[in-house]
Amino acid sequence: MSTAEVEISRTKAWLMAARPQTLPAAAAPVIVGTGLAAHEGVFAPLPAFFAFVGAALIQIGTNFANDYYDAVNGADTEDREGFTRVTQSGLISPEKVKLATVVTFGLAILSGTYLVYVGGLPILVVGLVSVLCGWAYTGGPYPLGYHGLGDLFVFVFFGLVAVTGTYYVQAADVLAAPLTTTIPDGTVTLEAVAASLPVAGISTAIIIVNNVRDLETDAATGKRTLAVRLGYRWSRVEYVAALALAYLVPPWLWLGETGFGPGVLLPLVTLPYAVVIARTVCTRTDGEALNPALEGTGKLLAAYAICFAGGLVVL
Repeated sequence: MSTAEVEISRTKAWLMAARPQTLPAAAAPVIVGTGLAAHEGVFAPLPAFFAFVGAALIQIGTNFANDYYDAVNGADTEDREGFTRVTQSGLISPEKVKLATVVTFGLAILSGTYLVYVGGLPILVVGLVSVLCGWAYTGGPYPLGYHGLGDLFVFVFFGLVAVTGTYYVQAADVLAAPLTTTIPDGTVTLEAVAASLPVAGISTAIIIVNNVRDLETDAATGKRTLAVRLGYRWSRVEYVAALALAYLVPPWLWLGETGFGPGVLLPLVTLPYAVVIARTVCTRTDGEALNPALEGTGKLLAAYAICFAGGLVVL
């Protein structure tokens, strides 16, 4: 094998570990939070950019940590039907994946220094807790994903916190002085929290598909995800409920007294695609069907976020 071929293989292996197909979960909350900021007249491009960089690095760092800890804890086996894990398969040594985890989370903290300047102490606390929980998803003395808390982690940090935080740093840049120690007025709003719920729901749906696909192998290795605890039927109910939340919020925002126009309904155009994916999740258990459903749910999240933000800005 030539040096070029070795380098290509190594690059591909690191891309597999980073799992770029999961990046919609990092981009979607920033897109929605930025769309809402533009709607409310507090759009600030630099904080929005660094919010995305930080979210992407936390997502990739979490992926590296999952790859490493699932392998060393014995949760990844040859029977697993998901995408290839580089640590378990021997493509990259455990030591290198662990180092990549530390470096990536370190870069996330470094990129967040500007956001701390803009958003002050609240962003410092939220950022550090986000990094800690990203590591603790599968690492540490009480891995969240191994004890049925992974879905809650995703709902909170890749939905509520990420969207509201993206809005917060832009509003703080416009409305408040740097390095604030409190939450300035107008930076955390009911509208921002409400807008975060669809992203939280669909982001959680992604992890539900992943865990439904791995339900039997996770149960066999002692990884007690929420899907293992609930079983197929109630995990599917959870998936449908997560999607239903996403599609109930836009009509509520339009019909309520929040001042949103009909543009907030634009995400409903993605509903037929959601129904197609949900039908697969509700009827299949094999990786051949659920791996595409997993990617499809990620694409759904991206499409929904773009439509939601676009509707907020344009209409």
